[in-house]
Amino acid sequence: MRPDRLTSDTPATSQIVPRRAAPSWRTLGLLAAGVLAVHALVLQTRPARFGPSQAPPSHSVAVLTTRSITLPPVTVSPPPAEATPPAPATPQPVAKPSKKPVFKQKVPVAQVQLALPAIDSIAPSGPPPGSVDEAPVLQEADSAAPATALPEAAPAPEVSASSATAAAPTPPASDAAAASPPAPATQTPVTAMALAASARLDYRMTGSAKGLTYHAQGELLWENAGGSYNARMTVKALFIGSRTMSSTGQVGAQGLAPTRFSDKSRAEVAAHFEPDKGQISFSANTPTAPWVQGAQDRVSVFLQLGGMLAGNPSGFPAGSTISTLTVGPRAADNWTFVVEGPELLALPFGETATIKLSRQPRRDYDQKVEIWFAPALDYLPVRSRITQANGDFVDQQLSDLTRP
Repeated sequence: MRPDRLTSDTPATSQIVPRRAAPSWRTLGLLAAGVLAVHALVLQTRPARFGPSQAPPSHSVAVLTTRSITLPPVTVSPPPAEATPPAPATPQPVAKPSKKPVFKQKVPVAQVQLALPAIDSIAPSGPPPGSVDEAPVLQEADSAAPATALPEAAPAPEVSASSATAAAPTPPASDAAAASPPAPATQTPVTAMALAASARLDYRMTGSAKGLTYHAQGELLWENAGGSYNARMTVKALFIGSRTMSSTGQVGAQGLAPTRFSDKSRAEVAAHFEPDKGQISFSANTPTAPWVQGAQDRVSVFLQLGGMLAGNPSGFPAGSTISTLTVGPRAADNWTFVVEGPELLALPFGETATIKLSRQPRRDYDQKVEIWFAPALDYLPVRSRITQANGDFVDQQLSDLTRP
């Protein structure tokens, strides 16, 4: 603002700042030329590398060369087979059986421990083929044990494997050993025969099995028709039922000639006498046995013995023996009895004079058999006692006798 343009409202103390003049084009051109000259000088005199200098390499760098080396294959022997643990078996899924109502079978204790030996007391005999639950009941330990009115004490003891002869289906060891016995060399000839008349004999049976005492009832029904006969022995025990052994056949000068012997409990097995074929066959599919004159079964043998004693009382003094081929439901064996002499018994039937015969064990698993015949009762068997190898026994004593 010019001083002459000052107005009266402009303070007197205000200063006027003069405007600077712009540099001329010439000055700017000279300045630009100087800058260019300085840049050119710097570019010409600059060092080859900025920053700290590096020592030049003492030698040239060789070109890097690479190659691959193939190693030969290494054979590693597998560890011994026994050192390798077997792979765990893959568990198979277990199919869950369908749930069905289970009914607990009511089996009284007497059936398992006491009554079964009573049923088996008629005679030892092997179980029917395929029967499992009857094995302890019907297993035969002694092919020579009696099968008539004489009871057997207890379930038969097990037979060692060395005495067993295997073949399926295989009878017990004693049956297998006696399946084809030779004809008894000492078969006692019948010189006289006096068979008892028909009668019914009731027996009271007492036994011991595994330290337990049991009781049963026995009945021998003897029917002598003159030219034929029928003998049936039945044992009844509480909670079990009954077991019956029967013998049928002809009566001749030599006494009894059986044609069929049967043993029936839950199932029936039988032996058939076939003298025309010279053999004895078995329904249990066991090997046939040779038939010999005078062969008996386990029921008829005791009636035959009584008839031989009655027919010739003086012919069998104490110490003499009576031998016969005796047939069971699955096999045959030679039985030999020793005459021990007279003995007075106190029976449930009453005091009775008797003649005692006994069969001693021949093998480890045989039973000892004792039998008493009463001369006053036509030499019918009034008492029998069978003792097992383990000490179990059954004692059968006459309690009643009736005539038809």
